Amino acid sequence: MRNSRNTTSTRSGVLACLVTAAAGVIASAGSALAQQPREWELGFQAAHSPIARQMHEFHTLLLWIIGGVVVLVLGLLLIVVIRFNQRVNPTPSKTTHNTLIEIVWTAVPVLLLVIIAIQSFPLLYATDDTVDADMTIKAIGRQWYWSYEYPDNGGFGFDSFILRDDELGPDDVRLLSVSEPFVVPVGKKIRVIVTSSDVLHSFAVPSLGVKLDAVPGRLNELWFEIDEPGIYYGQCSELCGAGHGFMPIEVEAKSEEAFNAWVAEAQARFAKVGDDFLDTRPVTVVTADQFAN
Repeated sequence: MRNSRNTTSTRSGVLACLVTAAAGVIASAGSALAQQPREWELGFQAAHSPIARQMHEFHTLLLWIIGGVVVLVLGLLLIVVIRFNQRVNPTPSKTTHNTLIEIVWTAVPVLLLVIIAIQSFPLLYATDDTVDADMTIKAIGRQWYWSYEYPDNGGFGFDSFILRDDELGPDDVRLLSVSEPFVVPVGKKIRVIVTSSDVLHSFAVPSLGVKLDAVPGRLNELWFEIDEPGIYYGQCSELCGAGHGFMPIEVEAKSEEAFNAWVAEAQARFAKVGDDFLDTRPVTVVTADQFAN
C-alpha cells in the first residue's frame, strides 16, 4: 500500500510539473500577442526586433562586467579590512608606489572600456541605419495624442487617442490601448519619421528597442523590424505636459496580407485633409481625474 501511495504521489508530482511547464510555454508563446508591462516584472520586455535583441545582449554583457567589478572591489575591501586592520597589522607598510599594481589598475579599466566600445559602436550605428527601409511612416506627437501618416501607402493619416475607462473593451489595456493603433507588417524594415507639432515628446516602444525624441520643427528617424504578429505597447517618454501619462503608443503587427487588406480599408476610412498633414485636428482635453479608479 505504501509503495502504491508513493507511486501515486510521484505521478501527481510529475503531472503537476508538466502542467506548470506547459503553462509556461503557452504564456511565453502568447506573450508576443500583447507586449506590455506586467505586475512584478523584472528585466526587459521580450525583444521582438533585431535592435531590441542587440540591446539586450549588450545589457547582459554590461551586467557581467559590472558584477565582476563589484566582486573584485568587494574582495579587495575585505582583504584590507581583515589583513590590514590595526589589531592584526599594528605597523603599517610605508610603501608609496607599486609599478605592477599601477599598471594593472590602469590597463584593466582601459581593456574593459575597449570591450564595451567594440560592442556599443556597432549597436549605435545599427540604431541609426534607416537606409533600405521597406516602408516609411510618420509619427507626430501632439498634446496629448499621436498622429500617423503613411506616405508609401497613399498618403492617408489618422489620429490615435487613448481609450478612456468607459471605452475599454475586454481585450483592451487600461492607459495603453488607443482608438486607432499604429499598424505595420511583420518582417519588414519600417522607417519611422518622428516629429512634434507643439512641445517635446518621445516615441518609445520597449519591446521593439526604440525610443526617440519628437522635436518641433525637426525630423528624427528610427527603425524596427517586428518578427511576429501581435500588439506592442509604448508610451510618450518625455514630460510634455498635463496629459503626458495619457498618450500611449499601440503598434499592431500584421502579416503582409493582413496589412495590405488593412491599408485598403484605411485608405477608404481616412482622408488626408488639404496638402498639410498638420491641418487643424480635433482637440481633446485630458485631465488625470478622467482616468482615476
